[in-house]
Amino acid sequence: MYEFTEDCMIHVEEIDNEHRRLFQMINEAVALVDSTDDAQVIASNLIKNLKDYAATHFAHEEAYMERMNDPELELQKKAHAAFTAKINAFEPDTSTPEALRASLKGLLEYLVRWLYRHILSSDMMIGKIPPTSEQTEDQFAFTDKYRTGIELVDDEHKRLFEIIKDTNDVIHTELLHDKYDEIMRLLAELREYTEVHFSDEEAMMERIHYPDIDAQKRAHSAFVGRLVEIDLSELDAMDDNQEEYLQDLIQFLLSWLSNHILGMDKKIGAYVTEHGVQV
Repeated sequence: MYEFTEDCMIHVEEIDNEHRRLFQMINEAVALVDSTDDAQVIASNLIKNLKDYAATHFAHEEAYMERMNDPELELQKKAHAAFTAKINAFEPDTSTPEALRASLKGLLEYLVRWLYRHILSSDMMIGKIPPTSEQTEDQFAFTDKYRTGIELVDDEHKRLFEIIKDTNDVIHTELLHDKYDEIMRLLAELREYTEVHFSDEEAMMERIHYPDIDAQKRAHSAFVGRLVEIDLSELDAMDDNQEEYLQDLIQFLLSWLSNHILGMDKKIGAYVTEHGVQV
């Protein structure tokens, strides 16, 4: 049973309801695959129903983002297209009933993993990334509002802000030899340091028996997955839009980090204080 958990809520009612329905459809399909003899009928109906509902949901989500002037819209469209392409390309193994069931379960497992990661790394940011023109404070400053009160966590968060700021500075540097090589180096450093930080944070949560550790792990995994997917090789085909793409990327990274700290990590600090836990 795949759960639509609280950490998957983005607090936009229409989108949350449709995400919940997608999980429900996948769970219903899993139950049918396990209990019905005619898996071939399930396969054809499942693929059509999922594809139709996903298309409706993606259209609603993209329309909402367009109304919000959300800078992540184009990246969302690409992710939605990749999901649709995966379903369209699916060819069930019909050699035996057992092989058919296995291939259907494989597809469903892929869809759930994709859905969890997409919600936690991308959909979670819908409406939360302000257009650059509306930003009034230094986005790259690690201010007191981000402090959890846990020294290790705060020090590592501060370093993540610094790496993102360094990357942003390079993007806006006009006269720099091998500019994009330096950006790739910094993004690699960001990914490596993020993985170190998440490992440290999760180990600390294990030690203090933090009750929401599973939600934290899901969010961490989704963000690392997003970092791994960053591919600057497509910049060569962008001509005049290279800097805009990079700026949108920086804005996503910074907004995800700040929202994750404020929405999830500060709760760890509150838990430590409330329970008098030693970290």
